[in-house]
Amino acid sequence: MKIVDANVLLYAVNTSSEHHTSSLRWLDGALSGADRVGFAWVPLLAFVRLVTKHGLFPRPMSPEDAIGQVADWLTAPSAVLVNPTARHADLMARMLAQVGTGGNLVNDAHLAALAVEHRASIVSYDSDFGRFDGMRWDRPSALL
Repeated sequence: MKIVDANVLLYAVNTSSEHHTSSLRWLDGALSGADRVGFAWVPLLAFVRLVTKHGLFPRPMSPEDAIGQVADWLTAPSAVLVNPTARHADLMARMLAQVGTGGNLVNDAHLAALAVEHRASIVSYDSDFGRFDGMRWDRPSALL
């Protein structure tokens, strides 16, 4: 399984991004493929928050359209919603201790812990995932 980070979702809908084509091609292909595509609520909520924010995108999405996009992803045949297991807090704490900080890495540590728990990898353009031992990550462009 591959768990999708928020930046891939944002790039997939942002036609002006340099990563738009690779993100959209990977996401569309993965969602119609045989392998599972994992979605977690933290990146999905980040997507809704950011694509509806005025001033961030030239034409922000309406909340209804953003939530509709999330619903479309979640109802794709290969989509699964991934949730923390009983060991999540311990894994996340160890990952944050390993990198020696929290702050902007808290959400990344959450996704990294989910990946370890579910024997998955992360798909992201965020190179900070390379700082966490014991999990794998790939850029969408590397998976095409």
